Amino acid sequence: MEELYETGAVGLGASVCHERAGDGFFRIAAASPKIRVADVEGNAEAVLAEVRRAARAGVGALVLPELTLTGYTCADLFFDRVLLRSCERALERILTETRELPLLFTVGLPVPCGEALYNCAAVCCAGRLLGLTVKSNLPNYSEFYERRWFTPAPVNPVGFVSFAGQDGVPVGARIVYRCADAGMEDVRIGVEICEDLWVAAPPSTDMATVQGATIILNLSASDEIIGKSAYRRELVRTQSARLFCAYAYADASEGESTTDLVFAGENLVAENGSLLAQTPLFSCAAAVADVDLDRLMAERRRTTTWQRPAFARGGMQEVHFSFARACGAAGEGAEGEAAARCGAADSAEGTLALMRDALAIDRVFPPAPFVPADAGDLAERCEEILNLQAHGLATRLGHTGTKRAVIGLSGGLDSTLALLVTVRAFDLTGLDRTGITAVSMPGFGTTTRTKTNAQTLAESLGVDFREISIHKAVEQHFADIGHDPAVTDVTYENSQARERTQILMDLANSRGGFVIGTGDLSELALGWATYNGDHMSMYAVNASVPKTLVRHLVDYAAGAFGGTIEATLRDILATPVSPELLPPTGDGEIAQRTEDLVGPYELHDYFLYYLLRFGFAPGKIFRMACRSFAGAYDRETILAWLRVFYRRFFAQQFKRSCLPDGPKVGSVTLSPRGDWRMPSDASARIWLAEIDRLA
Repeated sequence: MEELYETGAVGLGASVCHERAGDGFFRIAAASPKIRVADVEGNAEAVLAEVRRAARAGVGALVLPELTLTGYTCADLFFDRVLLRSCERALERILTETRELPLLFTVGLPVPCGEALYNCAAVCCAGRLLGLTVKSNLPNYSEFYERRWFTPAPVNPVGFVSFAGQDGVPVGARIVYRCADAGMEDVRIGVEICEDLWVAAPPSTDMATVQGATIILNLSASDEIIGKSAYRRELVRTQSARLFCAYAYADASEGESTTDLVFAGENLVAENGSLLAQTPLFSCAAAVADVDLDRLMAERRRTTTWQRPAFARGGMQEVHFSFARACGAAGEGAEGEAAARCGAADSAEGTLALMRDALAIDRVFPPAPFVPADAGDLAERCEEILNLQAHGLATRLGHTGTKRAVIGLSGGLDSTLALLVTVRAFDLTGLDRTGITAVSMPGFGTTTRTKTNAQTLAESLGVDFREISIHKAVEQHFADIGHDPAVTDVTYENSQARERTQILMDLANSRGGFVIGTGDLSELALGWATYNGDHMSMYAVNASVPKTLVRHLVDYAAGAFGGTIEATLRDILATPVSPELLPPTGDGEIAQRTEDLVGPYELHDYFLYYLLRFGFAPGKIFRMACRSFAGAYDRETILAWLRVFYRRFFAQQFKRSCLPDGPKVGSVTLSPRGDWRMPSDASARIWLAEIDRLA
C-alpha cells in the first residue's frame, strides 16, 4: 500500500532561493482502508496504518470513509452498546498513537449523545479530537435505511461533550476546522458525510461561503451501481467549482458486507472544477493531490459575487487547531517520520513545511496554459475563438453600417489571423469579400518571403489586394525630422510603423471603412507595439488572443481550407516572428527576430497567464515554470526572461490604457475598460526586488 502515496515531485528545490516557505500548495488525500464489519479493533489498526502512510507521504489532511471503525453495513448492530463502547476506546487509542503526526484526519464512527445516535466524523489532529461533525441528511430510500439507526444533525450545534478521553469536544453539523499556525491561515477545513453532498443545499455551501472553508472532506459509503460513478465524479467536481474549494471524497471499499450491496471505493480529489486525482473502482487505492490554496483564494477575491451571506441555515462553529503540537512533540525526542517531517522543534518553522512550494509537489503545470492539450479540445477551442472574433467584428460592422474593412497584411502570424477573422465576419454578414482591402506595405526590412505570402493569401481568399511601398514616404520623413537613415534605432523602426498606420487610416477613410487591428495579447503585455502605430486601429480582433494561441488558430484554419491557402498558411507558420523593421541579411533573410529581443513567447504567455488570472507572485510563477519547462530552459534563462516580462509589463501600461475596442475571447485580457485596470505609472519595484532575491 505504500506506493499508493508515492508522488512524482521533482527534486529541484535545493538550488532555488525561496521567497517564502511555500507557494500555497497543501497535500490532501482520500483513502479506503480494508476493513471488516464490526471488527472495531482490527479497523482501528487499518486506520492507523493508513494515517501513518499518509503522514510519511507529507499529507496534511486525510479523509477516510463513512463509519470507518464499524463499517457502514453494520445495520442493527449500531444499537449494540458493546460496539459503541469499542468505537470510543478505539478512537482514544488512535488519538494517542497519532499525537506526533502533523496531519488532520477523519475517522467515521457512531456516537451516542443522550437519546440520540449520530453518524459522525471524528476530526483528529496531533492527538486532539477537534470535533465530531454530525451527518445532516440521512437517506431513507431505495437501499438506504439510515433513519432506522441514526438521528439527523440538529439545526443548531449540540454543544460540547466528553468523548474518547477528551473533554469539551464540539458536536454539530456545520463546524469548520481552521489552522492557527503562522503561514497556514488558508487551511480551513469543512467536513460533510456522504448524502450531505447529494442534497440540494449541501452543508459545505455554508462552510465555504459563511466560514471560508477552502477544503471540504467527505466521508462516504456510496454503493456501486451502473452509471453511479460518473454521476458521483460530476457531483464532486461541480461542488468544488461552485465553492472555489478543494474537495476530497473517500468511499467505502473492501470489507463492507455484500449481502445486498457492493462498495467500490472510488476516491476523488477535485479543485475548482477540475478532478486532480481519482482511483480505479475496486482498487482500495488512495487519491492524493497537492491543492493550490493560493489559487482558490485568488478566485474568491476576484469574484465579487463570492459573498458571505448575512445568515446561514443553522448555527455555525469554528474550531482552531495546530499542527505545531505534533511538530513540538516530534522535536522533543520523537524518532522517525514525524521528527524528520517537522524538521524543527520550533512549531512555526516546522509546520510551514506542510505548505509546499511548486518544486516539491506532485502536480503538472501545462507549459501552454492558454492552449488545450487534447487535440479534440484544441480544435473546438479554435473554432469557438474564431467565431467569437468574427461575430464581434460582424456586430461592429452592422452597428456602424460599414461594408468595407482595411487591414495591413505583412505575411506574419497576427495579420494573417486578423484577415482570416475578417473574411469569416464578412461571410457571416453576407458581405462581398472584395470589400476587404488587404494592404502590403513593404519597408526597409520586408523580405520576399513574407511579401509573397501576403499577396498569395489575399488573392486566394478573394479579397482586394494592394501594395503600397513606404520607402519614399519614410525617407522623406527622415529628411523632414533630420534623422540619419543609417542609424537604425527606435526612430528608424517606429517611423515605418507609424507610416503604415497613416496609410491604413487614410485608405479606410477614402473607402468608407475602418481599420482592423492585428496586434495580439502577448504584444500588448510586453508593449511590443509602436505607440500610435500598429498599436492603434478601429477594431482590434486579436487583442485578447495570446501569441501561443494565435499559432494554433492559424494552423487550425490551414487544415480547414486546404489547397493553396493551406500551403501559404503553413509557410507563414514556419516564418520567424519579426516586425521586419530592420534591413534583411545579405541573403535576404529576416534579420530581426522578436523572440531574440523580448524573449520566448511561450514563457511570456505562461508568466502572463498566472499573473493576470490568479495574481501569483513572481517566485511562485518562477518555481512553477521551472517544473513546466524542465529540459527546455534552465532556471537562469527562465529567471532572466521573467525579469524582462515584469519590467516591460509595468513600463508599457501607458499603451494599454488607450487601446481600441476588441472582443474578449478568454479569461485573460488587458482591456482598460474591462479586466485589467492599472495606472500607467505604477512602480514595478517590489516585484523586481522579489525576482532579484530569487537569483
